[in-house]
Formats: sequence, C-alpha cells, structure tokens
Amino acid sequence: MKPSSWLIRDVRFVEPGRRIASGDVLVRQGRITATGTIAPDVAGDAARVEGRGRLLTPGLIDVHTHGIGRNLYEGGATGLRSAVADLARFGVTTVLPTVIPFDRPETFALLKELTETLPQLTCVNLPGLHLEGPFMAVGGAACPTLPGNVDLLERLLTACHHRIAAMSVSPDTPGVLPVIHRLREKGIPVFLTHTRATAEQTEAALNAGATHATHFYDVFYAPAETDPGVRPVGAVEAILADPRASVDFIADGVHVHPTAIRAAVAAKGWAGVVLITDSNIGAGLPAGVYPTPWGFAIRVSPETAARHETKHSLAGSALTMDRGIANLLRWLSLPPEQVWAMGTLNPARLLGLDRKGRLEPGADADLVLWDDTLTAQMTWVNGNLVYEKEANLV
Repeated sequence: MKPSSWLIRDVRFVEPGRRIASGDVLVRQGRITATGTIAPDVAGDAARVEGRGRLLTPGLIDVHTHGIGRNLYEGGATGLRSAVADLARFGVTTVLPTVIPFDRPETFALLKELTETLPQLTCVNLPGLHLEGPFMAVGGAACPTLPGNVDLLERLLTACHHRIAAMSVSPDTPGVLPVIHRLREKGIPVFLTHTRATAEQTEAALNAGATHATHFYDVFYAPAETDPGVRPVGAVEAILADPRASVDFIADGVHVHPTAIRAAVAAKGWAGVVLITDSNIGAGLPAGVYPTPWGFAIRVSPETAARHETKHSLAGSALTMDRGIANLLRWLSLPPEQVWAMGTLNPARLLGLDRKGRLEPGADADLVLWDDTLTAQMTWVNGNLVYEKEANLV
C-alpha cells in the first residue's frame, strides 16, 4: 500500500514569491499540513523522505503545451494517457493539454473523447483543455482563422463537457468581442495571441475580459509602418501597458530573446509573468530527428529548438518546464522564489486554482524534490508519489 502521509525532512522549501526556508514539510490526505521544524510525535507514522538539504518546490504548471516525447495530447485518449504519464519526471504536476480546434465533426468527437478521459488520469492534475483557436486572425502553426462565432463556441463547450480551462483568441479577429464576453461569463480565462492587432483592438479585447497573452512576442506582429520614422504601436505595447494583463513566454532562448522577458518583468513585475513550453513532439527527447503525424519529420536540438527537417522552420517547442525554469533562473536578476512563482503560483492564479502553486499549510501537496542540477528526484500529485528517480531517498 502506498503511503498517504509523508514527512519530507531537511529541505529548502520554496514559498513562491515569498521566501526559501529550511526545514521539514508534512503531508496528510493530499494536503500540506505543516512546514518548518516538525517533531516526531507530530509526524506520527508518516513515511520519511530524507531531503538532505535539497530544494522542494510546488509542482510546475504548464498552461500551454501540445505534446511531449513522442506523443501529442491531440492523439485521442491513448495519446493523452501516454503524454501525461511522462510529465512527472520533468516536475510537472498540473497541465492544460492544448488542442487546435476546427469546425469539423472529427474535432468535436476528439474533444469529447479527451474530456471524457481527463477524470480517469491521476498522475497529473488536469483542470481542463486549452483551446488554441479557432478564432484567430493569424494562422501561425496551423491554427484556423475563423471569425468570432458564439454559436460555434457553444458547440465547442458542449463537446468538451464544459471542461475548457482556457481559450486563446486574436484581438483582431472579426466578431471576437462577443466570444470573449461569453467566455468570461463562463469563467473561462481568455488568452490573446496570433495577432497583428492595433493598440485599440487589443485594448477593446482587454476591456471585454481577456486577461493574458500566450507565447508572448511569438506571432505578435507589429502593425505596418505608415509614417516613416514613427514606430507603430500594437498588441505588444498595449498588453505591456495594461496592468490587467499577464503574459507568458517559451523560455528556450530560441522563440524569444531573454531581453524581451526581462522587459516584460520590468513592465509586469514577477507576478505578471508565466512560464510555458508550447511543447510538441520531441520535447524532452535527446537531440535527433523524430517523425510526426503531419507527413514530415522534425529535428530537435537545444540550440535550434524543434524545426522542420527540410524547411528548417520552427515546428513547435522542444522545451520542458524544468529546463525553462533553469533558464529563467539564469536570465533574470530576481530572487529565486520569484522566478519559481512563474512556473507555479502565477499560472495557478491565472487559472483560479487557489490550492495549487503554493507550499504552505492547506495547499494541495503537489510537490517536487530536485537535485542540484534541477532534475526531479521525486514528484507528488495530491500527496501521491507519482515519480521517484532514486529509491534510496525514502
């Protein structure tokens, strides 16, 4: 029988955004019940883990990811099961499988299949799907470019059994504002992306209820220069200037320059920036060439990310959340507890998950014990040990 209570001893535990402290963490019935110096009589019969001064953090939360390893989340129930089973070794405990929806019967069948599978999976938290589209102004990586349509939105919601946790739209899509209003009425966070919007179009989307920009800078085109020498202002500037909007980045050093991330931190503060992967087939795999379902192969390497093997264009990200956090810790001159918030507390707040992304009494026991190279050694989801690299830690 697997333990239901844990005493994780002698760790440096991260309270995201607040501090890194030394001591113990006690877990019972899926929740954190105490932190600090915990007496043996308080721990009772809890299973012991010797942390040996290593770092313990809340589990990482990825709100935008299409796949990992050799699996896509869009690969039906089988692909979803295989993909989420691989996440704990990268320290991920909550994920939004991201799907690109079309107005086709097969899309509605796929969404139904995926959302019916979500409750069956316990190795990771699955609050719902992230739909990237279909109401986009710029297609980018195969996204459909359909005008806003509330009737189509309702059909998508029904197909997903109302388990849409986020939807991405373009602020310059014709008719998008009623879609944003309807999503906000449903309590679904609205992300902005794939856009050539003006500042005015972006501000209108934010006023309608959009709250976030996803894979920021990527597929965010500046409006055309109409007056030589006058720099055009568009979606990027409008989002950076609006305190209601948070942003996320693919922190692989290829999709966006670290300076752009530092600029966003200067505008938003640490609490307004989120880490994502936007990962695809090839993420977490060694450098090499891997087949895809789309009729071409992708070449994966740390230096160039994931690229079409013959066209050499970007084909999604090969990033994993653990490497993204490691990159941010190197690039940003911030206290580490604030950087860790970008992969834990900040995405939890974005999704309204009050007990996720925290390491404090009362929070869900989604935890990761890391080694000195920021490789996950043990991962817990709701107090259940779902991954263990070194058996001698227990």
